[in-house]
Amino acid sequence: MTRRRPKGRELADAVTERIGISIRDIGLLERALTHSSARAKAGDYQRLEFLGDRVLGLVVAEMLYETYPEAPEGELSLRLNALVNAETLAEITEELGIDTLIRTGSDLKALAARKQVNLRADVLESMLAVIYLQDGLEGARRFIHTHWTERSNAEGAARADAKTALQEWAHQVSGATPDYAIESREGPDHDPVFTAVVRIAGFKEGRGRGRSKREAEQAAATEVLIREAVWTPMESLT
Repeated sequence: MTRRRPKGRELADAVTERIGISIRDIGLLERALTHSSARAKAGDYQRLEFLGDRVLGLVVAEMLYETYPEAPEGELSLRLNALVNAETLAEITEELGIDTLIRTGSDLKALAARKQVNLRADVLESMLAVIYLQDGLEGARRFIHTHWTERSNAEGAARADAKTALQEWAHQVSGATPDYAIESREGPDHDPVFTAVVRIAGFKEGRGRGRSKREAEQAAATEVLIREAVWTPMESLT
């Protein structure tokens, strides 16, 4: 049975229930929740996503600047990247239940996992733009602080991702730069699985699998970091 997606005032009420903010411009709200594949007459979220991305970056950068007055630029950048990446945004979208309201064309129903993450992230940025256009920067700031502050204080929030950490370690121990290659690609076009290999002069190569090339490379880097005792297995999960 196909689930009917709410429209108009019903959609606005559903969003209000989820995010605690009443959206007055229903047309703008519908656009923010619509992917281009839906081919809606009212348009899609692309322009709103562009604006929301900038609003999010500004507010999170401001929040980190004020929260960590002694942190150097490098640490602030790591924290910022962790808070505005697609994985974090998709997670918040799902926590709020906004993902069930996204409108897409039928050809996007079976998107690969990575593209689903990007879709959810884009929609959250679009929603941020709607809040900003309606309630100004202060309204967007309140929403962002509500859903990002706890994450900004989480243990490991300032740690580099696996590829960055591996590059820093490799430079320290051998002066070499890790070299990545995609070894294989399996599965159907809509849901591929990649295997990546990373090589560092003087060390055993590492391998990893993922649903995108980036995920596979991150997994390969993580394998080396754990094997060489740079990270513990528990650290790789943070």
